[in-house]
Amino acid sequence: MKNRDRFRGCLLGGAAGDALGYAVEFLRRDQILRRYGTQGITVYACKDGVAQISDDTQMTLFTAVGLLYANHMQQQGTPITYTQGIYEAYRDWLYTQMTVNGYQPQLWLGQVRTLYTCRAPGNTCLSAMIHLGNADRVARNAVLDEPINSSKGCGGVMRVAPIGLYFLDTGLSADAVDRLGAEAAAITHGHPLGIMPSAALVHLVRDLASQETPSMRESVARMRQAMCVQYREEKKLPDFLQLVDWAVELTESNMTDADAIAKLGEGWVAEETLAIALYCVLKYPQDFDRAMIAAVNHDGDSDSTGAVAGNLLGAALGEQGIPVKYIEHLELYDLICRVADDLFDNRYRMTP
Repeated sequence: MKNRDRFRGCLLGGAAGDALGYAVEFLRRDQILRRYGTQGITVYACKDGVAQISDDTQMTLFTAVGLLYANHMQQQGTPITYTQGIYEAYRDWLYTQMTVNGYQPQLWLGQVRTLYTCRAPGNTCLSAMIHLGNADRVARNAVLDEPINSSKGCGGVMRVAPIGLYFLDTGLSADAVDRLGAEAAAITHGHPLGIMPSAALVHLVRDLASQETPSMRESVARMRQAMCVQYREEKKLPDFLQLVDWAVELTESNMTDADAIAKLGEGWVAEETLAIALYCVLKYPQDFDRAMIAAVNHDGDSDSTGAVAGNLLGAALGEQGIPVKYIEHLELYDLICRVADDLFDNRYRMTP
C-alpha cells in the first residue's frame, strides 16, 4: 500500500546521501580523512548554510516529473509513453545546464530557476541528450534495442528511483516497471551494465516501499531472482550478479566498511554504484546515518553511491527514519517534498 512518508523518504534520502557525498565526490579516501577527520565526512559541508545537491538529485526530480507529464499527456489524449515523458523532462534538465538556442522548457520543473546551476553533470548524460538521434530512438521505443553508446556509467542508476515509487498500487507488473527503469537509463547509457542496475534499483525501491515492515535482505533476494529471469539471456548478467552477491557476503565479514567497499569498486560505473549502496543498506538497515557515512567515505563517486543508498533506505524507513541533521539545511527540501507528494497523488502541475 502506498505511503506518503516512504515516497518522501526515498527522494529525500537520495538527496541527503547525494548532498553528503557531493562535497567529497572527487577526493580519495585518504584526502577525505585528512580534511574531515578519522571518521571522514559525517555532517554536511554546507556552503552559505546550504547542503548542496548534485546533478543526481536534479535528474531524479526530472525523472519524477517526466512520469507525471507522460500520464498527464495520456489523459489529454496524446499517446506518449512514460519513457518519452522522461526524455522530455531530461531535455528540460539539459536546458538548465547549458544554453540551447530556441528551446523553451516543456515541463513546469524546467521553469524552477534554482535548478539552473551546474553541479558536476555527467558528460555522458550531457552528450547523449545533445545527440540528435535520441528523440527518434525514444519515439520508436528503441532505446534498449539501439544503444546510444557503450557507457555503463552511473548516470542512469542514480536518477531512476521515482519509477519504483510511481507504479505502486497500479496494475503494471513488476517486470514492466523494471523495464521502464531500464529504458530510462538507456536514454543516455547503452551498456547492459549501465542498464541492469537501473532495473534492479527500480525493483528494490518498489518492493521496499510496498512492504509494511521491509526486510532489506529479502528485497535484495527478490530483486536478484527477478534480474535472473528478466536478463537470463544477457551475457553480462553473471558479472552483475557476482557484485550483488559480493555486497551481500561482505556484510557478514569482519572487514571495515572502507575495506569492504574497496572490494566492490569505486562507484563510477552503475553496477559498482548499486553494489556499494547495497552493502551499506544491508549492513545498516535501520541506521540511516551510519549507512550514509559508509556510502560516501571512499575513493570513488561518493555522491552517487550516497544517493542510491539514500533512495533505498529512505524507501524502507520513510522521512521519519531520516535523522534531522540530514533534513536541516538540505537544498531544495521543499521542492523535493512537493515532487514526492505529486508522485504520491499522481498530480501534474502546470506551473511551478
